[in-house]
Formats: sequence, structure tokens, C-alpha cells
Amino acid sequence: MANILTNLTACRRRDTPDLTAVCTRTSDGKWVEHSWAEFSDNIDNAAFALETLGIKPGEKIAIFSANSAEILTVDFACYRNRAVPVALYATSSREQVQYIINDASAQIAFAGNQKQFDTLHSLVGTHCPSLRLVVAMQGDIVTDPADKRSMTFDSLLKLGASSGEMCRDEVSRRSRQAEESDLATLIYTSGTTGEPKGAMLNHSCFNAAIKLHQAYLTMVSSTDRSLSFLPLSHIFEKAWTYFCLYMGIKVYINGDPKEIQTVIKEVRPTTMCSVPRFWEKAYAAIQDKMARASGFKKKLIIKALKVGARRNLHYVRLGKKVPVLLEMQYKFFDSKVFGPIRTVMGVENGNLFPTAGAPLSANIVEFFRTIGIPICIGYGLSETTATVSCFPQVDYEIGTVGTPLPGVDVRIGDDNEILVKGPTVMQGYYNRPEATEQAFTADGWFRTGDAGYIDSHGAIVLTDRIKDLFKTSNGKYIAPQAIESRLGEDRFIEQVAVIGDNRKYVSAIIIPAFEALKEYADKHNIHFRTVDDLVNNAEIRNFFEHRIERLQRGLAGFEKIKKFTLLPKEFTIENGELTNTLKLRRPIINRRYAHEIEAMYS
Repeated sequence: MANILTNLTACRRRDTPDLTAVCTRTSDGKWVEHSWAEFSDNIDNAAFALETLGIKPGEKIAIFSANSAEILTVDFACYRNRAVPVALYATSSREQVQYIINDASAQIAFAGNQKQFDTLHSLVGTHCPSLRLVVAMQGDIVTDPADKRSMTFDSLLKLGASSGEMCRDEVSRRSRQAEESDLATLIYTSGTTGEPKGAMLNHSCFNAAIKLHQAYLTMVSSTDRSLSFLPLSHIFEKAWTYFCLYMGIKVYINGDPKEIQTVIKEVRPTTMCSVPRFWEKAYAAIQDKMARASGFKKKLIIKALKVGARRNLHYVRLGKKVPVLLEMQYKFFDSKVFGPIRTVMGVENGNLFPTAGAPLSANIVEFFRTIGIPICIGYGLSETTATVSCFPQVDYEIGTVGTPLPGVDVRIGDDNEILVKGPTVMQGYYNRPEATEQAFTADGWFRTGDAGYIDSHGAIVLTDRIKDLFKTSNGKYIAPQAIESRLGEDRFIEQVAVIGDNRKYVSAIIIPAFEALKEYADKHNIHFRTVDDLVNNAEIRNFFEHRIERLQRGLAGFEKIKKFTLLPKEFTIENGELTNTLKLRRPIINRRYAHEIEAMYS
């Protein structure tokens, strides 16, 4: 099989030159469409420029930027040259950037904004011996025209456009000689407990992933439009965007995650991959509005949810024909209740919303499916080119992460570890032979590090990350992520870290959703000047006690949070408490808040 990513843009330019490939948003909020002809021309010129600048097959090119069309341009320009793009999270620290560039021996680096450019430029030479050039991707980045160690993206494209016949022939030759076994990219893991590792994904991994998704997700077509919301440095977004481009789906690129609530209403995507926190926040906001509804409207909502659950979960989910009367009732409630909710959210045209990266409460999944928002829960890792499993179109089981893609094999190993084998699994970790050996069983199955089991329907049920599972001093095993996802349903809770390893009982550090909490305090005449006043207020603590108890209904006694501490500030990437993918760095949290934790057990 020819490498899909090497030839994708040339094929699209040949077959659909005038159709839109990607859409970008200007600083004043206007969306600009870029045709496949324009997109492909930029990729060609970038590819010619990289060859002119001396990039050889197999060499690495770093990209340090928030989402942009330029990232995709550089990715595909690399593939034309058989070079290897290495994406860094836009939130990465200088130390993380330096580590990854040195580990990958990147030759050229692309910067998305001024701060990223300055960071990269300061690393050229002494701190990163392999790095010799920094390219400023955006026009407002200040560079020195006389500086031989930097150039602008426009200059790069002009360099490629003016390249000679020998350069163009060389790029064409490289593209023709590309093989499935070529390294496509390095995806660096988030490093929750140590230094990040570069998962080596060959072109064969992406070839298989794209074809498997095409066969499995038959509801997706070129009539869809996707919003690129997660970082393109995340394998989930990267693989999904590649799949969308392959399918001819128009891709809207959101450059600022903080603007997602505005952007989603502008784009009104039919598909968009996201992480559970997006849906948790949406669920909390909708529940709050429903709780404030008048008596008649509240009764209407309750009736609507019953009808929606019966129709969408008991019939549509199972592929059964919906009774005529139930369908008529649903259409009425859909027009009066569900449709307006979807419209306000910007997802009234929803076709498929892949969601993965962390546990999402079954209650939230049921709710959105009930109101006609097709959340598709899945499971995957950087090392498996994203998707291992996801909900099928019908017969999916809520509470699971779906069934494995055809061609991807899953089994349960020691300690209930989920093991994976298939064409999408990485070849290993870059420069890490020992880590690679530890990542695979003797018979070649990849160790995911996740605990779980396969239910009677063949669906995967996740328990937790094995390294996150802990045992209380009473010998009871606790899955912290499952408890954290329950509390994540609450509109007054922003972040949770469950504690309890070798302790008598489970406790938690909780960061409130401060805007919602301030509103509650004002409404109930609770005096405060600062958030410190709020988290130390007895009434507020009592308020949280009741909410936490309600959220933990159904848990075993030993699993329940017995004590908690409210903190006045969020866990952040900058402080090292979160990874770039917003996962908790538990060792750092345990160390940083040791005093508060000990106080809960004294």
C-alpha cells in the first residue's frame, strides 16, 4: 500500500481541487476557506523549501505551536520528503521543549507565536546542538532579517516556490520511494511520572488507522464538517484530522482553546473529537439551567428526558424500530426541549462526537445520548495511533469504551492489564530500547498500562491506570479516576485529586468552580472577599459535603471520600501539577500538598 499521508494532498488536488480543505479564523473572527489546490500548493512549496534547506529523509522537524493550518502544511511537507514531524504542546515549558528537541535531534523548529519563537531561538546551538533554524509561522512574530538562524513562514514558502528543477525532482523521488516502514512521526507521551517518551508511529500505523476508521465509522462522510479543537500535538486530534482530510471532510481549525464556546457556535460542527472535561462542563451548565426552570417547564423537561431515554437508549441504541407513538412523542419533545439545547450549544447538526482521553461518567453519556447528541466513547493511546476501541453505531454499551476496531486485537493480561496487538501499534519508543522491551510482552502484545476487562458483549470496560490504582491500609483497591469522573459531573467542582494510598480511608483535594461558587455565595448571603474566604467558610464546606455524598451514591463504603480539602487555586500545567494533556501528575500533587493531605489523616 502506498503511504496515504505522503500522497493525500496530491490526490485531493487532482480529484477535488476547488473543494475546501481547511478553514482558518482571522483575528477579527472571520473564517477563511482554503481550497485543496491552495492547501496543496503551500505544502509543495514547504516541501521544496525543506529539501533546499538540507533536510534529509528520516530527519526530525519540531513544531511548537497552537493549532494552525501551518502545522498541517509542515506535517505533509515532511511526509513528501520522508522526514519526521515532531509536535510539541503549545503549553510546553522551555525545559520540556529542550528535552524533546535534543531527544529527537530536530534540525529545524517551527514556532507558532512570539513566546514560542523566543524559546526556540534561545535553544539554537548551545542548548540544542542539532537545532540550526527556527521558522516563525505567524506574520506578527518579530524576527531579525539579518539573523541566519531564523526565517519567516512566508520566506520559507517563497524559497520553495523559487526552487529549481533538481529540488523538485528530488522531492518527487523521495515521495515515490516512501515505504510503509518509514517513521511518520514521534508522539511524545505526557510523562505523568517521568520524562516523556517518543512513540514511533510508522506510516503503516496511519495507513491502517485511516482504513480501519473508514470501514468502522460508516456514518461519517465528506458532507461532515469537523472542528479541530484538541491540540494537533495530541495523537487523538492528529489522527482524527488526518482521517477527516482523507475523507474529504472540511476541517475548521480552532487556534485558541479558550475560545471554543464561541467558535463551536460559529462553526456548528457535525463532528469534533474532544476530551470528557468538555462534556462535563456542558452537562453541568445544562443541569443548572434545568434546575432553575419554572414548575411547568421542569415537568416538561422531566417528561422529555423519559421519552428521549426510552427512544434513544432502549430502541435506537439497540438498532430496534421505534414504535410510532414513541417517535411522535420524541419529535415533539425534540422540537421543544432537546433541539433548543443542541442549538444553544452549537451542535444541533451533530453526527458523531468522538470522546476519549479519560473516564466520562455513564450518567453524562446517557444524558447526551438521550437528548440526541451522538457522543462516541472510545479508548486509545499515543502508542496505538489513537483508537483501540469505540462505540459501534448500534449495540454499544454505556459504561464501556466500546468494542475494538476490526483488525485490532485486545486481551487481558496479568493484573487485568489491557494488552493490544495490531497494525496501528507503534514500533517502540525512540532512543529507549529498555522502555520498548518493557512495553511489550514476550509474545509481542503492547502493554497499555490500563486495567480493565472485556464484558459479555465484547466491549472493553476500563478500571483505571494501573499505576494510579492504590490500596488503602485496609487492603481495599481504589480506582481514583472512576471517583474523580463522578465528581466531575458537578457544576461546583472544577478539579479533583483522590488520595488514599496506604491510608485508612479515601480523601480528596478539590478545586471548586469559583465563578459558580461565588454566585452561590452571593445568592445565600455568604460574605467573602477572596476565594480563600470561600474555601475556608463552614457553610461552603457543609455545602460541598452534601454534594459529594450525593455524587457518591452507589459506591461501596470503602470507596467513598471521607474527608476533603478545598483549595483556592487550580492545578496547572505551568506549576507542573498537570500534564500537557491535562492529566493529574499525582506524585507532584502528593508532594506539593503533603501538609494538607496529612491534615486529613491526623
